[in-house]
Amino acid sequence: MQKKLVVRTMIAAVAFALAGGAFAAGGSSGPAVKYPKQGQIGEIITNPYRIAPLTAIIRNGGYKLENVSVRIVPKKDGQEISYKVTPEEVMTHAGIPVFGLYPDYVNTIEVTYTRIDAKGEKKDIKESYQVYAPPVYGEVNGSPSLKSTMFDTTVVKVDPKYKDRLYLVNNLLTAPSKGARFIWNNPTGGAIEWTFYPQNAIIDTTGAVRWYLLPDPIYNMEDPYRAGVMMGFQQGKDGALTWGYGQRYVKYDIMGREIFNRRLPPAYNDFSHSFDQAQNGNYLLRVASSDYKRPDGKNVRTVRDVIVELSPEGKVVDEWRLFDILDPYRDIVIKSLDQGAVCLNLDASHAGKSLSAEDLAKMEKSDTFGDISGVGAGRNWAHVNSVDYDPTDDSIIISSRHQSAIIKIGRDKKVKWILSAPDGWKGDLAKKVLKPIDKDGKPVRCENGKCEGNFDYTWTQHTAFRIDSKSNKDVVYVTAFDNGDGRGFEQPAMPTMKYSRAVVYKIDQKNGTVQQVWEFGKERGHNWYSPVTSLTQYEPDKDSVMVYSATPEMQLQNGRAIGNPSPYLMEFDWGKKDPAVEIRINGSMGYQAMPFRINKAFGQSSKKESTK
Repeated sequence: MQKKLVVRTMIAAVAFALAGGAFAAGGSSGPAVKYPKQGQIGEIITNPYRIAPLTAIIRNGGYKLENVSVRIVPKKDGQEISYKVTPEEVMTHAGIPVFGLYPDYVNTIEVTYTRIDAKGEKKDIKESYQVYAPPVYGEVNGSPSLKSTMFDTTVVKVDPKYKDRLYLVNNLLTAPSKGARFIWNNPTGGAIEWTFYPQNAIIDTTGAVRWYLLPDPIYNMEDPYRAGVMMGFQQGKDGALTWGYGQRYVKYDIMGREIFNRRLPPAYNDFSHSFDQAQNGNYLLRVASSDYKRPDGKNVRTVRDVIVELSPEGKVVDEWRLFDILDPYRDIVIKSLDQGAVCLNLDASHAGKSLSAEDLAKMEKSDTFGDISGVGAGRNWAHVNSVDYDPTDDSIIISSRHQSAIIKIGRDKKVKWILSAPDGWKGDLAKKVLKPIDKDGKPVRCENGKCEGNFDYTWTQHTAFRIDSKSNKDVVYVTAFDNGDGRGFEQPAMPTMKYSRAVVYKIDQKNGTVQQVWEFGKERGHNWYSPVTSLTQYEPDKDSVMVYSATPEMQLQNGRAIGNPSPYLMEFDWGKKDPAVEIRINGSMGYQAMPFRINKAFGQSSKKESTK
């Protein structure tokens, strides 16, 4: 009886193997796989690295593949995504990487490739695959304003020149309860206080989501070393994405493959806002000092006021300690800020109110430190929200929100120039303040932070970026998002008088002058006003300026943000005031957005040098 059972089992196994002609199976030393074979190579693996559900890999099936191209067939009136794939990418992913699937949809993927077998025989193949991608999933925060797991969009305008654009949108869900309960007794701490759940996606110009980051495998808002706000996204010259969150800085390719995910070196804490892949090959991160002994002998953790330079291997190369370089007691901006909208410490009961010199003096005596507006190391006196590298003189350009200043600092830690109202700067720093001029080179008269003509400084700005392709060692073009709080060192008579601007400046470094060459936003008024976050950035491929007004229509009630703002994603032809692209991101707390270039992600060899 036992022998018969064994024989029957063997017969059943052979029959199953023979019946599996439509399936592929590995040998005794290869992978044992059973899958419905759609094409002439290997199996399809969806979400191969766990954090990018709208991606897939068509495995090579043991063949060598060359001349690979991919096309995602668009929905009706949708945007086509197509790209070529280098042999290096095919080898890296052991097959054909597929990007841009529609969620909750059976996608048609068209691929062409040359298949090379073990005998060296080549076969050119063109075929289609059908792949279902699941709906977008993400954490929810219990807010009555939340209606879906991902923001939706309204496309207002897209000129034909921009029809092929893809935009990476870096947004977030405000303070989920799960993360908020991890913070004890309102410690006014650093990055751990901002446990906002990530909401990062790539959309096409029809507004459809074509990629999103599922953070859960690498993010945990209940773990201090896995929490924080995901910020500072940048696509580098190798096509991969870098960003940071809390105590980590990371690099992944768009398929979700980890290149590195590291904790900050122990001397630093609280990454947020800015992660720059510098042209010298290193990384520049905006962090803070884990332990700083002030001149008065007090040890503090500082707040948003250190730039650290790291090698690709993670070694600390250099640091810019801004409390040693600048004046952490310059208080003219801090005293003029709306205390209902300082950074993200939103308190409606303080809306329209500002700090006095007496308030700051009491704070200094009381040893009140933390991520609060104030002066002196250990408080949020600088709030640096961007850093950009200038390779012509090995220096950095920073945006200091709480000084309303864009500042260039050399490797020697000496300030080269300051783009800011001159008020409140002292000693050698006062000599570095740039002098405004008009288009004819004539001086522009300014007083108490207010200027004549078409020139204005930036106020609590974000993203001071050098336009590399238009700049040289003598002249620097800089883009910035002028948020506009505390404009002219004062709060307006009515909050609705506030406005934001996207702006471009031309700086003559030899003569120490600055000219405003373009602006947008003032004419849109308060509806376009973003009290925090946002971005202005030049895009060389289309000679355009990308603008993201990220927190318009932000409303407060009893110290809490009620409802979500609806950011404006815009792109302008160089010098034009009418946007070529305008897309609304509905119902989402915005941080930044930027074009994502698929040709960088899949279509360039690492053996060839490419621009940043």
